[in-house]
Amino acid sequence: MKLSSNSFADGQAIPGDFSFCVPDPEHRVCLGKNLNPQLAWSEVPPGTRSFALICHDPDVPGRGDDVNQEGRTVPAALPRVDFFHWVLVDLPAGVSEIRAGEFSSEIVPRGKAGPGAPHGARQGVNDYTGWFAGDGDMRGDYFGYDGPCPPWNDEIRHRYVFTVFALDVERLAVEGRFDGPQAREAMRGHILAQASLTGFYSLNPAVGV
Repeated sequence: MKLSSNSFADGQAIPGDFSFCVPDPEHRVCLGKNLNPQLAWSEVPPGTRSFALICHDPDVPGRGDDVNQEGRTVPAALPRVDFFHWVLVDLPAGVSEIRAGEFSSEIVPRGKAGPGAPHGARQGVNDYTGWFAGDGDMRGDYFGYDGPCPPWNDEIRHRYVFTVFALDVERLAVEGRFDGPQAREAMRGHILAQASLTGFYSLNPAVGV
C-alpha cells in the first residue's frame, strides 16, 4: 500500500496553510488556515472494506511547565507523548483520495461538529479537545482535523505522521464520541495493510521547519 500527498513531501516541512498556528513576528504565533492536506493511496489489498486515517504528533512534551513560556525552552531531552490531530474511520473502500480542505477549511472555536463526516465516514475527537478544556473561549469537542501548533519555544521540530489503514470491516467498532487510542484499539486484528507519510513543523525560529 502506498500513501502520497501533493500538499507536502514525505520527510519535509508541512506548509503553514495546513497548520493550526503559523509564526508571527509580533505575537509569536497567529492562527493558520487549518486546511487538511491532500492525501491519496494506492495498491490497496484485496478484501479491503473500509479505510481509517490517523494523524498524530509523537513529539508533544510530556510535561507542560515550560510550554510557550517567555525566557524558557522546552528541552529536547524531555519525554514525549502522542497528540492526535485527526481520527477518521469508515471511509468507504471505493475512496482513494482526500482533497485538500475537504474535511477542514478553518479554525472553529469551541469545537467542531462530529462524528459525521464526508463520504459517510465518521471522525473522532482530536486532542485539542483536552488541550482547550480549561479555556473559556475555546473549550469544546474538536472532531476531525486540526493541524500543527507545537510550542513556539520547543527545541525540536515535531513530526506529524499521517497513516491510512486498509481494514477488513466496513464499520469500525467504536460508537459516539471516540478518540485516537480507542480507534487504534478497535482496529487491532482488522488491519490488512497500512501506509504512512511524515511531515515536520516548528514554530520556533531558532529551530526552523
